[in-house]
Order: sequence, then structure tokens, then C-alpha cells
Amino acid sequence: MTLKYLLFIIVTILVSITMSSAQEKSLYKEIDKTKLFLEVYYPQQIEGNKTYPAMVFFFGGGWNGGRITQFKKYGEYFSKRGIVCFLADYRTKKSSKTTPFESLKDAKSAIRFIRKNASNFLIDSTKIIAAGGSAGGHLAAATALIQDYNEDTDDMNVSCIPDALVLFNPVIDNGPGGYGYERIGADYKEFSPLHNIKEGAPPTIIFLGSKDQLVPVTTAEYYKLVMDKVNSRCDLKIYEGAKHGFFNYKHFKNYKKIVIETDNFLTSLGYLNYEPVVQIE
Repeated sequence: MTLKYLLFIIVTILVSITMSSAQEKSLYKEIDKTKLFLEVYYPQQIEGNKTYPAMVFFFGGGWNGGRITQFKKYGEYFSKRGIVCFLADYRTKKSSKTTPFESLKDAKSAIRFIRKNASNFLIDSTKIIAAGGSAGGHLAAATALIQDYNEDTDDMNVSCIPDALVLFNPVIDNGPGGYGYERIGADYKEFSPLHNIKEGAPPTIIFLGSKDQLVPVTTAEYYKLVMDKVNSRCDLKIYEGAKHGFFNYKHFKNYKKIVIETDNFLTSLGYLNYEPVVQIE
């Protein structure tokens, strides 16, 4: 064994260890003196000539606040399953004194950045999954369905439309009677995912509690009905007796079941190709 080959093996092992354990931070946007980052979780075993699906998570908090770490456990699990996972920060009323419209602009910017830098992140740009809870679920769905609210500095030649959606009690109806209407107003027609479902909408799975205080089951059922009409897949999973936020890690029994159902959904799309072998913890 030559010294050169030995050094190559050592470097390869070190890179593998780094990629399997490291949590990177990547600056995806800088605007109005605000720096927005993605926290990145890589699969444990990285093959240099292979690309992986990507999954970007948007935290909830009514576009008012929230924590980027909300979906950390989800990111850790699905990175172990072979997906490059991103936890996305975005502007909120609390952090930046902004409106929900700026939050959506940031979400679109995040997906464009991930897709544009696919080779750097070792991802397949045709397998980008957007996920989020509550207002973060709105953002994930809106990146797929809403045409307006794009940042002027974005490269519009790069699509912000994800290839699949995983939504946790998402506030998908922002119209009269829906969530956030008092802030969105008449702009709901261009902002509300429910009012903008169209042919070609990405395959979607929605998780909702039967006793959600903010998102009625009938809203999710109608969303599914419209998705069915445009021939787009929409799996709706209702958790009996559960309230808003039931998907969070602190509700471990729900979290574990949701992880398995999400895993099955992504497997059915061909993003994962074997049975879950990762311990859910």
C-alpha cells in the first residue's frame, strides 16, 4: 500500500466521520442586515458519487415567532434514513418585525438556494421535500402553490416548487374564517394554499388532530377533495383527540407514529427504498 493511497483512505474516513456527525450551518440569504441560515443534517454514510433526497423543515409560530430547532428530531431521523435534511430559519414578526408575506419570500428563497446548490449538498434537485408545522406548514405548501411573493434578489430561473410536501397541522386556509385572515386580508386569494391548488400540485401528506383548535378537520378534508379533483395525491392522517401541535417531539407517541407514516409516504414515492431500520428516539 503506497503512502499516497493510505493518505487517501485516511482522508476518506475523516470526511465520512465528519459528514455523519456534523451539523452544518449554511447562510442562504442576507436581507435588511438579517442573516438567515439553514442547519444541515447529512446521512450517516455518504457516498461521493451518489445524490440524496432533500427535506427542508419550516418551524411554526403563526409567522410571529418560533424556533428553528422545532424539527431537529425529525431532521436527525430522516438524515439517518438517507435524506439530507435542512432546518430553515426565516423572518418573523418577533425577529424582524415582518409580515407573513416576508416569511413566505424567505421560504421560497431557501428552496431556491438548496436547489441551486444541489451539488454542494450532494442532493438530487428533483427530490426536494418541503415540510412544516402550523404556519411553517403553510410556508411549505405555499412554496408549491403560490406564484407571488418572491424576493427581488432571488434567481427566478431556479424553481422554488418542492417535489413533495409533508404538512403538520398546516394553516392552509387563510381566507375569511380561516387562520390569519385578519393579517392577510384580501390578499388571501394569492396567499392561501387552499385557494390556489392547481394541476401538478406535489404529492402531499397532511397530519391533523381531530381536536385542533386552529385547523378544522373539514378544512383538511376539503383540501384533499380539491387535490383529488386535480389528480394530485393527498394523504390525510387524522389523529383522534389530538390538538394543535400534537406532532412535536414532546408528544413522543404521536411523534413516533408520524415518523413511521412519513417514512412510508416517502418510501411510496421512491425517495426511500427499504423498510425503516433506524431506531426512533
